[in-house]
Amino acid sequence: MKEILILGGGASGLAAAIGAAQIGGKGVRVTLVDQNPAPGKKLLATGNGRCNLDNAASSDPGRYFTASPGALAALLGGIDQADVPGWWEKLGLVTRTDEEGRLYPYSNQAADLTGLLLRWVQALGIQCRTGCRILELGQKGRRYAVQVEQNGAKQLLTADRVVCALGGSAGPQFGTGGFGPALARRCGGKCEPLYPCLTPIRCGDPALLQKLSGLRVRGTVTLLDGDKPLARESGEIQFANYGLSGICVMQLSGLLAPGRGPAKPALALDLFPGREAPALADLFARRAAGLPDPGAFWQGLLDQRLGDALWAAAGLGKAAPTGPDGWRALAALCKGWRFENPTLCGWKQAQTTGGGLSLEELEPDFQLKGCRGLYFVGETLDCAGSCGGFNLHWAFGSGLTAGRSAAKN
Repeated sequence: MKEILILGGGASGLAAAIGAAQIGGKGVRVTLVDQNPAPGKKLLATGNGRCNLDNAASSDPGRYFTASPGALAALLGGIDQADVPGWWEKLGLVTRTDEEGRLYPYSNQAADLTGLLLRWVQALGIQCRTGCRILELGQKGRRYAVQVEQNGAKQLLTADRVVCALGGSAGPQFGTGGFGPALARRCGGKCEPLYPCLTPIRCGDPALLQKLSGLRVRGTVTLLDGDKPLARESGEIQFANYGLSGICVMQLSGLLAPGRGPAKPALALDLFPGREAPALADLFARRAAGLPDPGAFWQGLLDQRLGDALWAAAGLGKAAPTGPDGWRALAALCKGWRFENPTLCGWKQAQTTGGGLSLEELEPDFQLKGCRGLYFVGETLDCAGSCGGFNLHWAFGSGLTAGRSAAKN
């Protein structure tokens, strides 16, 4: 009987275990090893507990961050062949898709999806070893040997095939700590530098941000390299005492990868994306002339605290400008309010891990080149998806593809 070890009980590990057991049937023994008390801990928190598990545009390589776009496109093509949506349907998961193409369990509950996966783990006879910390991976004869620690005692587990689904460094509160990429490096794989991805961004003047903390406004955020625009995202911008957040800001964090990001990064906020600067300046001038008093200027436009900050940053005095230059300066600032030297927030706030094992190191079935029967999947790899279900598509898809291959080969 072929023995398969799945290291890690997150999204990719659960998919690998179930996929292997489904394909292998009674000819394989699948064991899932996880350091948490139960598999699926991080999965329960995804999508604010709603579990945005996929996206209608998940096959688009442009929605992912990686140093190897060519290899990514080929691997995404392999995941497409695995038919993840069809797999969910066969498992019995009923889903719904929202207007932006994001796929959720119909119940909107991550706990339901996790519970369904764990029921299949039990039904397929997959052995779960929880509270088990992975220490090392090596070879024993023609088999792989994994040293683990459980209840303070070290043990050696052997298997014909091993799928490493140990995650990255994001979300240490869920039991992650960067061991997956470190293990891949020890196995001879080239790794890209790790960085927090899909995370808020630190930037701006702390005194100003303290005044604006908690405010939310819809607009457009542009990532600049000096004065050159690199990428633009629209949505709700959130001000915090350390910088900026919101999905549109977090999307841009993926472009701040070490060694691949802009040399002179800055963020520019457009708080009136529906109007050009000259038209906005004219609106401001007409509005000021028709109001009962200057204090009403920002009512109906922006939160007063935000408006006051813009007014001061534009260099305007207490009285309204008497000529067009002042209104032009205010309009220009509202269309391009710069926040210099953006840096990434830490691992605890990151939704996923950027960097990891290079995709160039993998066969189409996620097998490590030169190491027959050893697979790396999910967040351990140098592939981070955009917000909106792309990371779980990658996790489930890579795990399913590797698990099936491990059972077949």
